[in-house]
Amino acid sequence: MIPAWILIPAIAIAVAFGLNRLSQRDIRWFFQLRRPRWLTFEGLIPFIWIAILLCGMVSAILAWGASQSWPLMGGYLWVEGAIMAYTPVMCKLRSLTVGTAIGGFGFVLGCILTVYVAQVSGLATLLLLPYLLWSPVGTFVTWQMIKLNPGKA
Repeated sequence: MIPAWILIPAIAIAVAFGLNRLSQRDIRWFFQLRRPRWLTFEGLIPFIWIAILLCGMVSAILAWGASQSWPLMGGYLWVEGAIMAYTPVMCKLRSLTVGTAIGGFGFVLGCILTVYVAQVSGLATLLLLPYLLWSPVGTFVTWQMIKLNPGKA
């Protein structure tokens, strides 16, 4: 059997690459959108998400070690699915409202997952906090972009 510390990151990476498909047209649409003036840290966002996803993988490994729970692993998969669906679905549908909804849905899933993970591992729970803190920021930025990009809602 493949150890969890290999299998969980392998699945997470496969999901990330499998769901994050963007065409050049999608990328152009996304980058031509106006952003809030206060969004001065946009260049850091990919690195923030990489750190959050790494925390999520370690959290899942710890939660698996403490619980061996497949439903819990399914929860991690749902949260990652929401994270990875945000940009491609929003860009394919050309809708910031859809992006805001996916961001909000992902946050709710993250809260639910955190409640269940807290029952099996304190450290795994702490490693979910970066997502719970950052996800509302990303969702708020997208919501603010709706006002700046009429017709792209």
